[in-house]
Amino acid sequence: MTRTYGGKRVFYGILIALAVAVLLLLLLAAFMAPANGAKGLSGTYEPTGELAGFRQWDDRSIAEAELEPYYAKVLAGFKSEGIQNAESRITIPAGTPSARSSDSALTLGEYEGKSGVLIWESKDTNWVEYEVTVAEEGLYEIYASYHPLMGNGYTRPIVLDVTIDGARPFREASSITLYRLWRDKDELKKNEDGDEIRPVAEDITGWSTHPLADSGANYAEPFRWHFTPGTHTIRLEGYEPIAISELTLEPPRTPLSYGEVAAAYSAAASGDAEVLTIQAERMTWKNDPSVVMMWDRDWRTIPRAEGRITYNTMGGVRWDWPNQEVGWEFDVSESGYYKIGLRALQNRFSQKASFRTIRIDGEVPFREWLTYRFPYHSDWQEVVLSDDAGEPFLVYLEQGKHTLSIALTHAAVSPIVRGIENLSALLRDIEQDLSSMTSGQTDRNRTWKIDRDLPGLREQLEQAASNLDALAAGMEEVNGRKDSASEGFRSSAGDIRSLLRIPDEIPYHIDEISSITEKINNFVVNMHKQPLQLDEIFIAPSDKSFPNMTASWADKAAGVAANFFYSFNTRQSLGEMDDRELNVWVLRGRDYVTQLQDLADETFTPLTGIKVKVNLLPNPQLLVMSNAAGLQPDVALGLNQDLPVDYAIRGSVYDLSQFDDFGDIYDQYSPGSWQALYYDKGYYAVPETQSFQVLYYRKDIMRELGLDIPETWQDVYDLLPTLQQHFMNFYIDPGEFLPFISQNDVEFYTPDGFATGLDTPGGFAAFKQWTDLFNMYALEKQVPSFYQHFRSGKMPIGISDYNMYVQLSAAAPELNGRWGIALIPGVEQGDGSIKRWAGGQQTTGVVFQESQKKDEAWEFLKWWVSTETQVRYGSDLEAINGVSFRWNTANIEAFVQLPWKREDANVILRQWAWYKEKENPPGGYFMGRELNNAWVRSVIDGMNYRASLEASILDINRELLRKQQEFGFVDAEGNSLKTLDFPIVKEPWNEVNRYVK
Repeated sequence: MTRTYGGKRVFYGILIALAVAVLLLLLLAAFMAPANGAKGLSGTYEPTGELAGFRQWDDRSIAEAELEPYYAKVLAGFKSEGIQNAESRITIPAGTPSARSSDSALTLGEYEGKSGVLIWESKDTNWVEYEVTVAEEGLYEIYASYHPLMGNGYTRPIVLDVTIDGARPFREASSITLYRLWRDKDELKKNEDGDEIRPVAEDITGWSTHPLADSGANYAEPFRWHFTPGTHTIRLEGYEPIAISELTLEPPRTPLSYGEVAAAYSAAASGDAEVLTIQAERMTWKNDPSVVMMWDRDWRTIPRAEGRITYNTMGGVRWDWPNQEVGWEFDVSESGYYKIGLRALQNRFSQKASFRTIRIDGEVPFREWLTYRFPYHSDWQEVVLSDDAGEPFLVYLEQGKHTLSIALTHAAVSPIVRGIENLSALLRDIEQDLSSMTSGQTDRNRTWKIDRDLPGLREQLEQAASNLDALAAGMEEVNGRKDSASEGFRSSAGDIRSLLRIPDEIPYHIDEISSITEKINNFVVNMHKQPLQLDEIFIAPSDKSFPNMTASWADKAAGVAANFFYSFNTRQSLGEMDDRELNVWVLRGRDYVTQLQDLADETFTPLTGIKVKVNLLPNPQLLVMSNAAGLQPDVALGLNQDLPVDYAIRGSVYDLSQFDDFGDIYDQYSPGSWQALYYDKGYYAVPETQSFQVLYYRKDIMRELGLDIPETWQDVYDLLPTLQQHFMNFYIDPGEFLPFISQNDVEFYTPDGFATGLDTPGGFAAFKQWTDLFNMYALEKQVPSFYQHFRSGKMPIGISDYNMYVQLSAAAPELNGRWGIALIPGVEQGDGSIKRWAGGQQTTGVVFQESQKKDEAWEFLKWWVSTETQVRYGSDLEAINGVSFRWNTANIEAFVQLPWKREDANVILRQWAWYKEKENPPGGYFMGRELNNAWVRSVIDGMNYRASLEASILDINRELLRKQQEFGFVDAEGNSLKTLDFPIVKEPWNEVNRYVK
């Protein structure tokens, strides 16, 4: 017998040996993993609303901005004053307002079966007022009977700013949220690979009544509003379309404790009813479309995922936003007492608990379910809703239909978060005092006597250390055990006490105080992230046992083995392309790819007969490698705007202007958006999405400081002293140079593309304007997160992009109504007009040169960027995933049909007229690199701005010449062989004006 080392037999032998070794390791890990959750950690936690031992600091920035106090402080004041709960109920018909902002936008009439209601149709900000006469002083809860208006583009929840007698009684009143209801529209479908397709959510909202509660879920119960005897005015302000039938002032509904409820229970058992099993992913309704079905490969999860995407659970990381609530209907066959168990996974953040509010038929049956704790565990666990002693809670259910609903609450951690915010204010004030004393310089040659030079500093630092200890103890109590946050608080307290041992050297350690502030603020994000994944829910009679909810060791072993072998399945491999299909690669996440495939199968293929296969492209570098391997797709989507020309230079993508109807597509987009896609008299991609640069500002802080929104850069210079006197600042990304270049009538390149256009008086003036913001006007040279600084008020105004808009809309409910956007500052011209040119980046779609189906690929691209497809795709994405997936389409007609707030959409459209990107000639990558080098030399190293830019101009032109010679534009002697002839965009795109309303 001849041995053939290197043959298939040896290969498979090695593969099997490796498989067995890995399998043994996985089995060992599976056997060692505990099956159940940590004992004694699940159960109830009742937040007190205050942190023991925490001393509040009088935040100077809040006092200066005259912001309202938090509801927690107001409620504590009610208790200290002895104000009692009201006992009477007052009804206010919504169809009889005392005043309203617009008779056309706010009409009175009939909607969905109810007459005499207020119909709030406009997407512009409006308000309505009601007068109410109160006979009895006390605390009331306010309930609204409402119906969000239905229709295309109506997807957002209703956000209201509520004032009483012209003032907000507490800060959170600015963002009261009333939710829509959704359900998954269709039964689960499968694609050709056997993977399930996540269904789109449909709006099933009807008339409902809900209390005015905190949109951030920071309080376990609805707000309580104080009314004195007499006539009061309630004002609602907002912009989302809604119909309201009535408002009611009602006595607060405080749930009793379980002990009080159970004392009234009779001894009757629950009869012969069977244990009910609910598949958690089959949600009856949800108040946020972004709570979706999830895929889990655990062998015990039902239905089992056998190597295919199977949506067999719900929630997880998609169920971690405040107030997200999900309901399941179930039918009880016999009246009696029941207990509830859940097969749950809560393993996202190590040692950190998640909290939920649990309701039966819309009501919390007892106080312990206001903030129920789900502890961390690395594996699926059996969670029986029980008290601290492990005894299951029992609920009495009448025969018939009922609803179990579970909502995310931050009430347990909100006192910690408010403590962090207050402590951050103290540390920020300490840092500012030290910076003022030292003039921002760390001079170790100077000696200090801290008690003389800055009296009170040591006391403030001692208070900060004590408060950190209080936060650590409070976090351990909330969480049920130590975690990274509690340990981080304790270590920071130790760092401060180390500084107190050398008090006269504290001015040398300002950076350490800043890092402590940043460190504790970072904990807030994870505290608010409270994911929970559910597989099954069990409703069991009180005298019956739950089914086994966790996998046995045998099941774990089988699951590990099966999933290991499933991992060798190479379906949807980029290398496996069918010549009978149009192969489309997409550089986006799985959710985007799946949605596109589903939409193409539903609308494009039936219309054209062209079958499409959409694959996920994990890395753009694979396009380069696929070209070398001869495995190019027909179409690629989601490419950064710099890539198409980079590929075109190398002959990899096709010139779309060769198609006869390209002009029709060209006219749909702003001329400035085509600049980055032009090369050698052709256009090599079409825009898909476009970001935008706009000015973000805090309405409340700007109003309190008496500042107007700047129109020009001179206006920015004028407001900076006021901001900086209040320890605030203006923000612009230090790397954002395009507005300064384009607003000063400077082109990045000469028309022939052979040299940079910065070597002009205007170019030097533009560079000086850019660097002066940091050299002369003291803008921050590095900002870790404008979003966080904007929320805190440290930077109440600045320029940012689409991502900032989505973050504020989805994750900053406390700022609803308190921020706005405006056109970015520009350069005033002699005729009084203002040039506001700005870029924003865009993603693009291309057709590959080697494709044998170019005509079919072009049909697909035209379908993809069409208004109908972009509206449908954007609407479905947001319906499935929520506002954080807002689709920023480059198609302007589709943009105005997506659910943007009208006043914000108008600003974006007006700024869109000034959208302009820089060109991409061969060697153009050096432009951004060298401009940033020039900025560093001028701003960080202190080099003269002109000398710095001149050095970069030489390097840019040298690289341009090298690349022009490489790609045949210039010969070896530097003679021009052909020119690029860039189109010049000088005027704004006035086509947007017809979309502004």
